[in-house]
Amino acid sequence: MELYECMNGAIHLLSYLAHHWGYLILIILLVLAIINGFRMQKIRRQNRHASAEAPTGKQVAIVTGASSGLGREYCRMLGKKKNLEELWVIARREEPLSEIQKELDIPIRIFAMDLMEPSSIERISRAMADENPDVQFLINAAGYGQIGEFATIPASENTGMVELNCRAPIELTKVVLPYMRKGAHILNVCSTAAFQPFQYLSVYAASKAFLFSWSRSLRVELLSRGIMVTAVCPYWVRDTGFIARAENEKSRGYIWSYPLASFRRIVARWSYNDTWLGFAVSTPGIIATAHRIVAKFAPEEIMLWVWAWVRRL
Repeated sequence: MELYECMNGAIHLLSYLAHHWGYLILIILLVLAIINGFRMQKIRRQNRHASAEAPTGKQVAIVTGASSGLGREYCRMLGKKKNLEELWVIARREEPLSEIQKELDIPIRIFAMDLMEPSSIERISRAMADENPDVQFLINAAGYGQIGEFATIPASENTGMVELNCRAPIELTKVVLPYMRKGAHILNVCSTAAFQPFQYLSVYAASKAFLFSWSRSLRVELLSRGIMVTAVCPYWVRDTGFIARAENEKSRGYIWSYPLASFRRIVARWSYNDTWLGFAVSTPGIIATAHRIVAKFAPEEIMLWVWAWVRRL
């Protein structure tokens, strides 16, 4: 009886509040909606003004890490786009970049440089100012990892991963963004390592988590400008050279094999389609998609123990 009276009293209280405060709440929500409408209208006016001053040079795509792996596969795909007039390719080695021209029907511009060097970003900035290009695609595919105990990996390698995986795409995007208009795309190649911590891949996984988080927030900021940002999160890719680069003499035994690893052509095509569909995150493959879903619900401690078992398969 007492429980019934308490419930009945609570219902009467809610009814009273709804009756006396409902209109006030409705008015507040209406005012907030009007304010937000004015704010969005102001943003659109600013964007239209920016579009009027937007670059009108060649329509280009920019790909980092273009000499091999996913970067090179993206180049092959972009080379078939009829609306692109030039492809800007960036990597440390000039010879593999020169070979790309043999595979493509559009002109390429080679930037043989190390993105970990600040002068590289300055060089791109000068080229952008000189050419005033209309950038249709920016694909940040450059990156690397190291397998092993944190204490045994050289400090230069740890800082190098942070520089190339985190700083370089941020600085390059900052330079390129003023030359992108509505309909442009930014693809940041992250990894399923972004979904959880990984022992024996600690710095690499942390750097990709940073890149993933930044990509998600940047996407929201650029939605009003009509620029699509997609975080590409593949599982192990067998034929990119990443695994060979990540392994060393001291890392033997930390990861025994790479079961169900994917291939760069599948990853590139899958993620390319995902960005056209407007996806914020591309998980190219069943394993990558399952990993993302499970990592959302399973505690990190459990995921760490699962990884301890998987890496010994």
